[in-house]
Amino acid sequence: MVKRVIYPPMWLVIGVITIFALNEFLSGPRFTGAYSWLAGGALLVAGLAMLVIAGGLFQRAGTDMIPFRKVSALVTTGVYAYSRNPMYLGMALVLAGTAVTVGASTALLVPPAFMAIIEWRYIRPEEAMLRGLFPDDYPAYCARVRRWL
Repeated sequence: MVKRVIYPPMWLVIGVITIFALNEFLSGPRFTGAYSWLAGGALLVAGLAMLVIAGGLFQRAGTDMIPFRKVSALVTTGVYAYSRNPMYLGMALVLAGTAVTVGASTALLVPPAFMAIIEWRYIRPEEAMLRGLFPDDYPAYCARVRRWL
């Protein structure tokens, strides 16, 4: 298995830094105003709430939130009934909210780039691992619940 040195929260931090750098140095057309602040704020709050709720479900189930470590339970309730990856989705919403709030059109490229990196580096390998750990339950869960939304 590939050792992952940079975990998803660090990719979130890298994304936020990239958004602010793009805003400062390569903003492209701008769309700032009260509506973008409100929409961005709503996305930020939704993303943070999703992170807290999903993390709490992992903690309640007694399984590790760090990818590829001590997986002891398959969490399928709460927000996991709607998304197989609500923590990653929450991070993407935080990035989208940040991008909308700063109002730089180039910053809108960061959330989809984050999602592509996370899917390639984490989600696909996690799915393979979970299929091996939960050979009956995980494929049934995948048939019911989408990867992102």
